[in-house]
Amino acid sequence: MNFLLFLRGFIGVLVAFAIASYLITHSLWTAFVQTLICAVLIQAGYFIAVLFLIRKEKPKPAPKEAGTPEIAAAPVQQANPKGEAASLRSVRR
Repeated sequence: MNFLLFLRGFIGVLVAFAIASYLITHSLWTAFVQTLICAVLIQAGYFIAVLFLIRKEKPKPAPKEAGTPEIAAAPVQQANPKGEAASLRSVRR
């Protein structure tokens, strides 16, 4: 889900809840506290839903590697005993 779409919906729900809570209780402080509780409950529900979806998903089988060619590792260049770097054959000086 797109984050901006989620954020718009989340803020819209909280604003509607805050207005309804204020109209019912006629108290700004009560409406504010109840809206914070509503926000925490929505986030907890979203977290549980994501955990449920992850748990429900079946693991995908690993692709077969029988037909893929192996890539040989390049040899490591060693320094000379004198402390100089080894010369590279493909690099011109």
